[in-house]
Amino acid sequence: MKRTAWLAAWPVLAVFVLSNAPTPVYVLWQRELGFSAGVLTFVFACYIAGLLAALLVAGVLSDRIGRKPVLLPALALGIMACVLFATAGSVLVLAVARFLTGLAVGAAVSAGMAAVNDVAPGEGKTAALASSTAMVLGAGLGPLLAGVASETLPGPTVTIFLAEIVLLVSAGIVVARLPLPRPVGTTRAWIRIPQVHPAGRSAVLRGVAVFAPGITATSFVLSLGPSVLTELLDTTNRIVAGALAFVMFLGATGVQFAVRGLPVRAILLAGAASTTAGMVALVVSLQTASPALLAVAAVLAGTGQGMGQFGGLTLINASVPANRLAEATAAQNVGGYVPAAVLPLAAGFLSDAAGLATGATAFGAVVIAAALAGGLVAGRGRPARQVAASTGLRNCAEYSR
Repeated sequence: MKRTAWLAAWPVLAVFVLSNAPTPVYVLWQRELGFSAGVLTFVFACYIAGLLAALLVAGVLSDRIGRKPVLLPALALGIMACVLFATAGSVLVLAVARFLTGLAVGAAVSAGMAAVNDVAPGEGKTAALASSTAMVLGAGLGPLLAGVASETLPGPTVTIFLAEIVLLVSAGIVVARLPLPRPVGTTRAWIRIPQVHPAGRSAVLRGVAVFAPGITATSFVLSLGPSVLTELLDTTNRIVAGALAFVMFLGATGVQFAVRGLPVRAILLAGAASTTAGMVALVVSLQTASPALLAVAAVLAGTGQGMGQFGGLTLINASVPANRLAEATAAQNVGGYVPAAVLPLAAGFLSDAAGLATGATAFGAVVIAAALAGGLVAGRGRPARQVAASTGLRNCAEYSR
């Protein structure tokens, strides 16, 4: 079962490689098409808009008709996005490609992560680790591979997306072969704001409280990180920009293995502390013009996101019935991605008006406040309610330890 869970996570990884692959080449498109930092963060926000739109549909639809009918079309949308990226000649095409990418990712974080749990019943923590690791590892590999390809191979804005098409096709083969049962739906709705089963509401709240500041911090690095390196720190190599994102998500991946034996409350508190420290390091890196300190900030932001995500998914897998699992996962991601779209976008337009250093500093201050508040919410945990034995899920009493 554990091996099958990791195989089922491959489509999640493949989609998330695409999610951040454009990061190092934004500066090329920005130079060729002549758009500002605010427009750049708008293009990035189109991705999150697509993701949120998918979450309104994918979680409910997946719980109602099954994982495969949601995942296979999502992978096809990802392939369409790759074609648009590889041929983009305008901001509009980039925005559409990012929106399609968001749709694919929205399906992956709801139907895809639920599929991992489906093939490993009773292995809630293993499923959470496989899903979360696939997400953050894919998110880190995308920009690293794109940075290397754009600096060393012909077609700096084309080659990485051709390679990604191959990954998405392989993911489709995996999905088609997975032994995924069709869930027994409990709702007649097709589109709605994700509603969490009563047993999982506390789990989602505590997960979002830590996950949201963490993923907002990493979203800033992904959208404006290359601009910070170029304009403020005088570093133009795209491999460096890709490596910055990679080490951020490598930290997010590694920390989940490191903390998997800890109580969930401790994981969430550590995640909030890591995000706070990361944003302090971001502000100081701008004041001292230090690329090394910016890398430290990125790693701390990544570990904050990783622990928030892993802790939240563990609580959800332990508390929510299987036929409502995708919707609960979607709810956690909606709670995280909304601020991850709004705050970097605001920072981008503030940077256009007052300078990149001012926009980044203001962003860091807001996220520090949010992370501290998230730590307070996570620290007020109490034993999770018992879940009916028919759900086949563990009780998450460990949260209170």
